[in-house]
Amino acid sequence: MHGSPSPSEHETVGAYALGILDDAEATAFEAHLAGCEWCAQQLDELAGMEPMLAALADLPGTGTPAIGESLSARPSPRLAERLVDEVAERRAQKRRRSFYMVAAAAALIVGGPLTAVAVTGGDEGGGKAPVASASNPARSVFNTLSDKLTATDAGTKVTGTVALQDKAWGTETVVELKNVTGPQKCSLIAVGKNGERETASSWSVPEWGYGIPNAKTDQAKQPLYVQGGVSMPVNDIDHFEVMTFDGKKLLEIDA
Repeated sequence: MHGSPSPSEHETVGAYALGILDDAEATAFEAHLAGCEWCAQQLDELAGMEPMLAALADLPGTGTPAIGESLSARPSPRLAERLVDEVAERRAQKRRRSFYMVAAAAALIVGGPLTAVAVTGGDEGGGKAPVASASNPARSVFNTLSDKLTATDAGTKVTGTVALQDKAWGTETVVELKNVTGPQKCSLIAVGKNGERETASSWSVPEWGYGIPNAKTDQAKQPLYVQGGVSMPVNDIDHFEVMTFDGKKLLEIDA
């Protein structure tokens, strides 16, 4: 291919030489390169410039063509300027893609627990701002399961209830905990009649705790609900244990 190229066709020369194209982009460019004399010439001119290209890719700003002055293979001023712009644009595109992925993940994380939202208040009668309240999915499942096991530990004063249900894959569990203090990390462990131990769920308890009767905030007064599951059937489970990550048993619940 001869003549002056259009940017849309040949704008990836520097990015290809730098190695910042993804697999699909690199494959597409290589197919284009096979029949493009202009791009082949550009790659020849870029030979020996890897240090400058790497520096351009790592710079927090847009870079500068002056980096190439210390190299044995120097680009023309126009090519160096174009490479700076191209690499900067590629970095911007990758930042935008990363941002969109993070935003999508955040939307899933936020959207997951908020399965039902009821808005109260409004503009009438005093103009109070709307207040949103979200349902707890684990608590909703807990309330639908009829098979429940409850116990209170005389030493730790922790009260727990495990709601469970047989599934084709094992046993579904939802644990409700009250009077558990923090900060600490805990797990619900199913212990089989054969002695096998399997973790059903794990969680962190913040410093204010969960289900504390005389707590100063509603947040601390609310019980904790955590959903999980194990591979063993209900009939193979002997008991459940609530254990801290450092090996302290807070509660045992017989099955």
